[in-house]
Amino acid sequence: MIELDALTKKFGGTVAVDGLSFTVKPGQVTGFLGPNGAGKSTTMRIIVGLDRPTSGSATVNGRPFASHRAPLREVGVLLDASAVHKGRSGYAHLLALARTHGLPVSRVEEVLAMVGLQDVARRRAGRYSLGMAQRLGIAAALLGDPSVVLLDEPINGLDPDGVLWVRTLLRGLASEGRTVLVSSHLMSEMAVTADHLLIIGRGRLLADTGLDELIARVGVGSVLVRGPDPGALHETLVRRGATVVAEDTGTLTVSGLTSAEIGEVAAGRRLVLSELTPRRASLEEAYMELTRDAVEYQGVAR
Repeated sequence: MIELDALTKKFGGTVAVDGLSFTVKPGQVTGFLGPNGAGKSTTMRIIVGLDRPTSGSATVNGRPFASHRAPLREVGVLLDASAVHKGRSGYAHLLALARTHGLPVSRVEEVLAMVGLQDVARRRAGRYSLGMAQRLGIAAALLGDPSVVLLDEPINGLDPDGVLWVRTLLRGLASEGRTVLVSSHLMSEMAVTADHLLIIGRGRLLADTGLDELIARVGVGSVLVRGPDPGALHETLVRRGATVVAEDTGTLTVSGLTSAEIGEVAAGRRLVLSELTPRRASLEEAYMELTRDAVEYQGVAR
């Protein structure tokens, strides 16, 4: 497991991570989400010993990362796909890592095949595309067959086939009982990949929850309503405190009331309904609602 206890990191007068406490459990994919500048990368760097916390602690399998005798066998890490010697081939890069941990050469071949780079393994890493570099970084993370996998934005630069491959890979690793922590800004992908979500903003924990629980908690769903007298229905629902948006097609998008409540309101006024469809909020909508006040950099619409 990955465990954080009151983790805090300050850079001068800036608090990048502010008292974070959470546990990343094995057997599930945990999505690590937050706006730019929320402290995700700093937190991940602290977990693997690249930054020292100002206070608090971060442990992997009960110990600080640096205290593991063979950390590559404990934790597989991808933080920056470009962090590779550009003059080395992908094969040479992985071979150097393998030799530091006494891993056999055959394991290098295995992970290259696993990520689909066997045909370009002897090419210099400096000539790799972004997607190829991401695959090489994932190969390095899996080299030691670790029980914990920590990936920062692993699908950047990947084509749709590559994105599907990463999704399947992460789900497979979790099904094997490994601990998987992955950060991403692609809410649509996290919605179909993550079992659990950790969301931070301005260095603080905003949510430690499942997808369904988050959407229910934020409550940004709506209901599509249609009837032969949309004007009367609109007026009635507004009087009951609902927020109603009327479409040109005569459909009403209603928030603030459940479909059952809307049905009761319509029945009470003897208004006929031809459609009453609950619309489940997306992860993106729930995320945006939750992090509304935690966005560090906001543009202005023109």
